[in-house]
This record gives sequence, C-alpha cells and structure tokens, in this order.
Amino acid sequence: MSNHTGHAHHSEGGLLLPSPTAWPVVLALGITLIITGLVTAWGISALGAVFTVAASVGWFRQVLPHEKHEPVEIHADALEIKSMRKRVVMIPVEEAQRAVYPVETYSIAAGIKGGIAGGIAMTVPAGLFGVIVYHSIWYPVNLLAAGVFNSWGTASTQFLVEFHLKGLIVAAIIHGLASVMVGLLYGVMLPMFPRKPILTAGFVAPLLWTGLLYSVLNLVNPVLNVRIHWLWFILSQVAFGLVAGFVVNLQVKVRTPQFQSLPFALRAGVEATGLHGEDEENHSK
Repeated sequence: MSNHTGHAHHSEGGLLLPSPTAWPVVLALGITLIITGLVTAWGISALGAVFTVAASVGWFRQVLPHEKHEPVEIHADALEIKSMRKRVVMIPVEEAQRAVYPVETYSIAAGIKGGIAGGIAMTVPAGLFGVIVYHSIWYPVNLLAAGVFNSWGTASTQFLVEFHLKGLIVAAIIHGLASVMVGLLYGVMLPMFPRKPILTAGFVAPLLWTGLLYSVLNLVNPVLNVRIHWLWFILSQVAFGLVAGFVVNLQVKVRTPQFQSLPFALRAGVEATGLHGEDEENHSK
C-alpha cells in the first residue's frame, strides 16, 4: 500500500508508523519560557531560546529529508468487547468521510504582518492607560522594560513616568518580538477556526493567555504583578487580537502538503457523487 497520503502503511513484520519524538514538547516549552521571560527575567528567555533552537533542529532532522518511521508489530488477538448497555448506537463511518485538515493555511509573512499591525494597535490602549492613570506615556513602556531590569519593578512611580532611553529600547525589542511571535501563532491557529476567526483572535485567545499570565505572574514576579492594571492589560490584548486577526484573515491562504494527498477530483474542484469512494479504492490498490 502506498504512503503518498502520509498515512501509516504495512511493512514486513508489522505496521510502519512515524517514529516517536519529544521535540515538539521541547519546542513548546522553549516558546513558553521565551514569553515568560519577557515579563520576568531575560535569563528565562535565553534558556527558552536554547530549547527552541535545539528543538527546531531536532524536529526538522526527524522529518527531513525523509520522515523517520519504525515498524510496530501487529497482534491479531481477538478482543471481546462487553457493555452493560442494552443497546449500542453505532454511527456508520465510511472511508469517504475521512478528511485531511488543514488543506490551506497562512504564510509566515501573513503572521508577521498581523503581528506588526496588532503590536501597533496595542500601543493605543497602553498609551491611553499611561496618560489617563499616570499622566505619562512612558509608564507602560518602563513597566514592560522592568521585565528585564528587575530593579525597575521596585522603583518609584516617579521614576517609571520619566523617559529612559534604555527602557524604550528594551521595551521596543520585547514588544516587537512578542508581537511577531503571537502573529505567527495566529497565522497557524486561525485556519483551524474558519467560521469565526475574528472572535477567536480578538477575544477568546487574548482572554486565555491573559488568564494564564494572571495565574502565574504573582508567583514568578510578585512586584510586577502588583503594578500591572489588568483591565487595561486585557483591553490592550483584545486590541492586538482584533487587529492582528483581521490583518491575518485578509491575507491569501497557501495550500499545505496535505492538499496534495486529497483526491485529484477534489483538488480540481469537481463535485460528483462517488468520487471519494472511487479515489479511495484506486488509492488502496
């Protein structure tokens, strides 16, 4: 049986499956540490960057130029299934109902554009917060830089409302990197929610990671946690999500490798009864 579809196929002695790998977990940990370090200490971000690079290299070597597989022995033992229910409702499943998703996604450039646009939009409520509450646009800037300069977290309010070139440079770097990273995340995530992408990007996702940050920041950096005004923080995140999601959603989608595994009739846009079944039958031969 051919492996063009990317599904598991038979080999001598068992079933050939993709080799297990821990690199995706390491990559997720690395990205998490990078983001956590933006509001805590730069050393955590540095450690996360090491994990991210190592996991990216390891994962790519696992699948390129050819995906690594390993045989899994098949045991054809009879399994008796018992149920206390008098009647079991069975849902009929056919091969024609199987689908491979996503067949289209956004390019890396789309995520970068969305991240930059969202980052710019985010500065508006953040700036309003500084002007309205502290009568200074530099307070949110210096507060963001306090994630790197730990001593700034305990500094006086008068110090934080003043302009500091060092703080502006550090805050711009942190804000720029975080915006681009989240924009790339939106580029990957939004194709999974095709019906209401703006709702997901503008409200659901910002509320989720704000809740996550709120639950851990008091343990990681209690001083910074006290200085953050969470209502304004949420407004900034929502502004970012709405604009970033809108910009990403405007970009043209590109077809993924999964699209090539679909039947030719579907890729050509032909709709006719029996195409799914005929193609699956031909593919299995």
